[in-house]
Amino acid sequence: MRLKDKVAVVTGAASGMGKAIAELYATEGAKVVVSDLNIEGAQAVADGIKAAGGEAVAVKTNVADSGDINTMIDTAVNTYGTLDILVNNAGIMDNMAAIGEVEDERWDLIFDVNTKAVMRAIRKAIPIFLEKGNGVIVNTASTGGFSGAHAGAAYTASKHAVIGITKNTGFMYAQKGIRCNAIAPGATMTNISASIKNVDEFGASRTKVTQGVIPRVGQPEEIAQVALFLASDESSFVNGTVVSADGGWTAGF
Repeated sequence: MRLKDKVAVVTGAASGMGKAIAELYATEGAKVVVSDLNIEGAQAVADGIKAAGGEAVAVKTNVADSGDINTMIDTAVNTYGTLDILVNNAGIMDNMAAIGEVEDERWDLIFDVNTKAVMRAIRKAIPIFLEKGNGVIVNTASTGGFSGAHAGAAYTASKHAVIGITKNTGFMYAQKGIRCNAIAPGATMTNISASIKNVDEFGASRTKVTQGVIPRVGQPEEIAQVALFLASDESSFVNGTVVSADGGWTAGF
């Protein structure tokens, strides 16, 4: 077991990539805090993990709320005594709007969920990791974090920022036993599209230029395998970087 006795928090874990990561981590021996705004879904995932012989607890978390972020991390420490792995996976899409059509309210929500939540969760976890002298952070970025052609301006900017946070955190704490990496999934079979409201026709039409060359759609379990590698000691020399998992989508441009 590659994560035996490790304690992991996984956000957005009620479905999709977060669910697959939580379940795989548990299979590999981790005690998992299953975090999601959808507490019924999170509880179902935690119950499934326990039914399979693992350890898990569900916690309702609105990652846009700093108090909920703190409660999430505190739940890990209060329940299992510590925190070893933080997976910032929760995220939402924008409506594909180009910058000329961006609305302040939507922009702020995208950044609260996709970016500020990552910063806040890492900020809360860092003192725990520093005291232990080790810790691992895995952020779910996106191919939209280094391409301008995969979403609207808000989502694109928010994921570029996640990559920046990842690189800075990995560099800053590299000598403190703390590693921070990100995964940049390409098109993956999740329900994130359900967060798209009032699609902007112009922006959406422009993203079709690159969508037409997607080799195939990935499965959440394939992303989870990358998250397992980054959380395990097998990636001990991998820090401050982004691993693309897109089936070769961005390799040609």
